[in-house]
Amino acid sequence: MSNIRGFASDNNSGVHPDILKAISEVNEGHVVGYGDDRYTAEAIEKFREVFGPDVEVLFVYNGTGANVTSIQALTRPFNAVICSDLSHIYVDECGAPEKLAGCKLLPVHASDAKLTVENIKQHIHGFGFEHHSQPKMVSITQVTEVGTVYTIDEIKAIADFVHSHGMYLHVDGARISNAAVALGCSFKEMTFDAGVDVLSFGGTKNGLMFGEAVVFANEKLAENVKYIRKQTTQLHSKMRYIAAQFKALLTDDLWKKNASHANKMAQILAEKVSGIPEIEITQKVEANGVFCIVPEKLIKPLQDEYFFYFWDEFRNEVRWMTSFDTTEEDVNGFVELIKKLLK
Repeated sequence: MSNIRGFASDNNSGVHPDILKAISEVNEGHVVGYGDDRYTAEAIEKFREVFGPDVEVLFVYNGTGANVTSIQALTRPFNAVICSDLSHIYVDECGAPEKLAGCKLLPVHASDAKLTVENIKQHIHGFGFEHHSQPKMVSITQVTEVGTVYTIDEIKAIADFVHSHGMYLHVDGARISNAAVALGCSFKEMTFDAGVDVLSFGGTKNGLMFGEAVVFANEKLAENVKYIRKQTTQLHSKMRYIAAQFKALLTDDLWKKNASHANKMAQILAEKVSGIPEIEITQKVEANGVFCIVPEKLIKPLQDEYFFYFWDEFRNEVRWMTSFDTTEEDVNGFVELIKKLLK
């Protein structure tokens, strides 16, 4: 692998310089640990400026931790969580939600990985029947695992339906910034204004070194969650280093600048490969992911130069992800290599 600057994941990118600066600036002296410090308080206040004064915010280490903490806070072990069969909680978290929350995950299939009221309905039954896991939460991913984006109206429809059955709506927002840019809306408009109950707010994929946030619509929903975070091993002792990153991310629209650039690079990549007859784009390119079917003979030589992952190995479908630090030179070099290999 001669060029690690590939298109494997936005987790592979570096840390934004402003984030490194923010970490450095709080790296002086002693403060009280576990979040009882002014830096954590300032970061939480920044979240409330963005999402509204009533939200409750907890910082955790990673996306799986954020999702598990969110689910545990609003369910019991006899409950079930409805999700896409492509969702991170179902496919890529090694059973952590089921192990730690004790809930059953009920998958829904959709080619674009988006849940709808209609495809959720298949699991809306068995309420009050003691032999059946009780549906209590729907979890959607924004941006989805195949790069598609829920509109605000789509989220509102799901939220209204879920709430009518006494259930909660969780959003796995690992790429929530990319979604906000794609929709041209605020975070609040597509989450709590739309009826979301709890959000896993992603930072690592958008320029942070580490750390995610769990954001609840109100204090009542977050009751006892601080104990859940501790039991889930997600309570960071030196909390100021996570908090400082989020304060910087939410200051002067750094989140938007990073996500806008990543989305733009994906659009450029998609536009350039769409003119190559041998490449078939399989999903709408709405954020920072491009999904394509590629001739088998190209895949290994391309991976050797610009690493990326298979999405569906059986049909030679691959996933190309762009990041806040992807350059047009990266894209142009990659596309030129494709054309060279096809000659």
